[in-house]
Amino acid sequence: MANASSSNGLENRPKLRFPGFDEPWQTTLLSSVFAKNTQKNTDGRITNVICNSAKQGLIPQREYFDKDIANSDNTSGYYIIEENDFVYNPRKSSDAPYGPISSYKYTEAGIVSPLYLCFRAKKEINPLFFECYFRSSVWHRYVYMFGDSGARHDRVSIKDDVFFAMPINLPSAQEQEHIAAFLDRLDQKIEKQRTLVENLKKYKRGLLSREFEQQENGNLNNSYVGKLKDYFQLSSGSTPSSTNRTFYSGNIRWVSSGELKSKYLCETSQHISSEAVSSCNLREYPANTLLIAMYGLEAAGVRGTASILSVPATISQACMAIQQTGEIDIEYLYYWYIYNGQWIGMRIAQGTKQQNLSTDTLGSLRIYAPSYSKQKKVCKLLSQIDYLIEKESKKIDLLSSAKRGLLQQLFI
Repeated sequence: MANASSSNGLENRPKLRFPGFDEPWQTTLLSSVFAKNTQKNTDGRITNVICNSAKQGLIPQREYFDKDIANSDNTSGYYIIEENDFVYNPRKSSDAPYGPISSYKYTEAGIVSPLYLCFRAKKEINPLFFECYFRSSVWHRYVYMFGDSGARHDRVSIKDDVFFAMPINLPSAQEQEHIAAFLDRLDQKIEKQRTLVENLKKYKRGLLSREFEQQENGNLNNSYVGKLKDYFQLSSGSTPSSTNRTFYSGNIRWVSSGELKSKYLCETSQHISSEAVSSCNLREYPANTLLIAMYGLEAAGVRGTASILSVPATISQACMAIQQTGEIDIEYLYYWYIYNGQWIGMRIAQGTKQQNLSTDTLGSLRIYAPSYSKQKKVCKLLSQIDYLIEKESKKIDLLSSAKRGLLQQLFI
């Protein structure tokens, strides 16, 4: 692949070209290639409702939500889409700041919300090329310039005739094929990497289940050793007043519950002063302290969140600190909690509007564990899997980043 120089007077050429292609791309209007699809599901015969996700593209509703949201009584106004049709969802997101445009890859006809704009090729096209084109950001500027001002902040507003008047630059059919095939191979590589990571996560879930699954009369693999409070000291923190600026002008780490996202916590987003520590009776916990979220456990994304401190830190009142005092390893407890945290949050946490967990409630839970040496072996294996998951996930990030860069250089 070669760089196209802009200093030689060449225009309408992308920054990157495949060898053998040097002709300028031809400018045309979107309306010369596509037409709006207005076929509606008036008789309700099609029940395959499709969602347009910024990350997953066009996907059946039952797969996206694990259930059907729309029903046959309210889909008569939905648009019918067929294989290789395109759908524009004007809803903005961090992954699609001007909304996603996706192609429909299924052979079974589907229906989409009338809030979407559907369009179909007027002539034979390379659908994969256009799918890649719309994944790039080259068309964003047009929507930004010609979309309606004063529209909702979370949704793009652009009239249909203005949208189809969008100028697009197209190479020859042969170059379209080269670009589409190259990006498709990259997509396959990313998908293969995602499958690898998902298999590693599945293997980890199996190990966690085998080690920690609670049975009605105990754990099948391990012996009952007592209550959590018999092996750990549990306490919570405090939140200094945000109106006192001097409280947040120091260098003492202060952990909020929203930071409990990875196994080890090495740094915090906020730091407090020694004055804040003394005024709020805060305690600086040492490294190897387990932190879990105490408040808002009605939210699935909060239940089971935990981190082990790698550095000393103070904590907010929404965090619980757990320190080892007996023969149950703190890392073993970390894995125990991320496995059991969901049912603890749903069944043990208390509150009406907000589900919270107290130190007394958690400390009273029965715990099962093998010998200390066996605990260490379990943690070593799980840590090795965590390392592989992190390592292979970074490869996905690198490949995805490379793809985003290529999309901006392969299209104009």
